[in-house]
Amino acid sequence: MPDASRDCPDKGPIISDDTPRPLDDASFKQELAAMLPHLRAFGRSLTGNADLADDLVQETMLKAWKARASYIPGPSSMKSWAFVILRNCFLSQMRRKKFTAEYDELAAERLLVAPDDQDDSLHLSDVQRALMLLPVDQREALILIGAGQLSYEEGADICGVAVGTMKSRVSRARAALQAILDGGEMPLRSDDPLPPSEAFATIMGSVDQLTGGGPSPD
Repeated sequence: MPDASRDCPDKGPIISDDTPRPLDDASFKQELAAMLPHLRAFGRSLTGNADLADDLVQETMLKAWKARASYIPGPSSMKSWAFVILRNCFLSQMRRKKFTAEYDELAAERLLVAPDDQDDSLHLSDVQRALMLLPVDQREALILIGAGQLSYEEGADICGVAVGTMKSRVSRARAALQAILDGGEMPLRSDDPLPPSEAFATIMGSVDQLTGGGPSPD
C-alpha cells in the first residue's frame, strides 16, 4: 500500500500575510516627502539657521532613501525613524564643527513657556537664543517633547535613551532655560522684538508642523 505521506510533501511553515514588510519605492517616496516640513522644523530647531537646516534635511533625505529597506512600518512611525537619521546627521556635523548655532530670526519657532504676563524681558527671540545655549541633548529633548509634543516614549526612541532619561533631560532643560532667561546670562535682544501675540502665533504654527503626521544608519 503506497505511503500517503509521499503524496503530501511538507510545504514548510505558513507565513502570515500580516508580516510587516518594507514599503515599495513609490510608497516610501510618498511617506518621506510628507515628512519634509517636520524635518525642516526639527532641523532649524537644532541648528538655529534655516540654510544649515536645509543642508541637514537634504543629507537626511539621501540617507533615508539609501536605508529605505530597513524601514518597516509598525510601532515606529516614519517621523520617528526619519528624526533619528536627522539627529545622527546633526551630531556628525557637530563633530566636524560645521554647525555654529548662529542666531537666525527665522529659527524663532518654538514657545516652550508662554506666561500670561509675558513682558519685554521674554521675547521669542530671547527664548530661541536661550535654547541655543543649552547642551544639545537637553535642547533636542525640550524641542521634541515641549514644542513637538511627542510623547516621552517617542522622544526616547528618537534619541536612543530610556524614557526616564528623556524625562530627566526635559526637566533639566526647562530649569536651565528659565535660569538663563532670569539670570541675565545672555544679553536680551531689544532691537525690534516681535510682539508677544504675533510671536506666539508664529511658534504655534511651527508646533502644528511638528505634530503632524530601531535606530537607523548614521
